[in-house]
Amino acid sequence: MSRPDTIAKAAAGADAAFLLWPGYSAGGAAQVIDALANHVPHVVYLSAARLQRGESGPMPGVWAEVEAILQNAPVTSTFVRGGGFATNTLEWAEQIRNGAVVDMPYPDAARSLVHEHDLADMVVQALLDSTHAGRAYVATGPEVLTQQDQVRIIGEVLGRTLRVQRQSPEQARAELTESAGEFFAEQALAYWASLVREPERVSSDVQDITGHPARSYAQWVHDHADNFAAPS
Repeated sequence: MSRPDTIAKAAAGADAAFLLWPGYSAGGAAQVIDALANHVPHVVYLSAARLQRGESGPMPGVWAEVEAILQNAPVTSTFVRGGGFATNTLEWAEQIRNGAVVDMPYPDAARSLVHEHDLADMVVQALLDSTHAGRAYVATGPEVLTQQDQVRIIGEVLGRTLRVQRQSPEQARAELTESAGEFFAEQALAYWASLVREPERVSSDVQDITGHPARSYAQWVHDHADNFAAPS
């Protein structure tokens, strides 16, 4: 993704492109977007939404920076701004497969998790329908759930009783730093802490754009139950 020459080769002959920028820095994104712009007239970018206190716009950092690059590029663009990804709760899968306790620092952090199939459905519409050019949409699930609620729902789908054990922020920071780096650990913990006081909101954009209601977190767990199931 960081090599404009490979991006240009992949984009040759395409009518539109879906951009998922990796990492937590926008370094190199301008060159990649320039390479795309030489071949495609339209780019759909998977961004991240500000979802607290009724805020709008992209999350600060790499997401806002890539959006700004696209807005100044010679292409039309559509931004699909995701909330929390339901898929990220797979980080609990190993604990659930091996026991009944899930460790986390902020059980009361509340999110409107979006199913990846809803993200895909929105992106497809934005790629194929030119009326979405120049627009930005917010992709969330249909409800706000605390992380403790999410664990409860996983247990209900699996037919098991699961419980949450509160971690200290220091312990969680050490584990996250080891697996994902210090920058991610600090950003994630600060955001989760803020969600205790100010939960994410719900958007109707999934239904408005796709024509079907946003899939629930319970549906997501049903779709991924094998990932959480204990070994036989």
